[in-house]
Amino acid sequence: MKIYDISQEVFGCNVFPGDPQPERIVQMKISDGEICNLTALKMCAHNGTHVDAPFHFIDGGKTIDEVDMHRFVGYAYVASHDGDITAEDARQIIQKAKSAEELVDTGDDKASNRILVKGKAVMTEEAARVFAEAGILLFGNESQTVGPEDAPMAVHLIMLGAEIVLLEGIRLSEVEDGVYLLNAAPINLGGADGAPCRALLMSL
Repeated sequence: MKIYDISQEVFGCNVFPGDPQPERIVQMKISDGEICNLTALKMCAHNGTHVDAPFHFIDGGKTIDEVDMHRFVGYAYVASHDGDITAEDARQIIQKAKSAEELVDTGDDKASNRILVKGKAVMTEEAARVFAEAGILLFGNESQTVGPEDAPMAVHLIMLGAEIVLLEGIRLSEVEDGVYLLNAAPINLGGADGAPCRALLMSL
């Protein structure tokens, strides 16, 4: 089994325009005579590789600690795509995922429930509705946001409204298309709209 770390390093990560850059604060240093090295963090819940909970765009939606962990951990399908994801693209990606999962014994946990898109892809509202209607559990992309960077709200409302977990800011350049085991469990930030995670893919 090969493990792929598909997360960004936090302090040098890409940041969505307007969000604060993560900051490492050195509290204690052995070289200064302290008993240990101690680091404090200052960052946004959506810095680097992170997940969005429904509460991010929906008042009264589930916060990150209320989302079922099953959505973050399980089989997933990686699909390459550049440019806008149209409704037809979304349908084709789901069909490819279903075809691929037939070749792997994933039991009741289907890879088509968690879709990760590799490339410079932008979700459209029409594609978001296709994924929402398909009932997927999680959608991941390499951008720091799902949908157009200058107008992300509509796509987020569609997908988060369907309680699809959004895994943003992943890195898939070393990963080929296909079925993997995903662990994108977030930090348990009670009441938060999202959280950073150390996302891993494991080959089967």
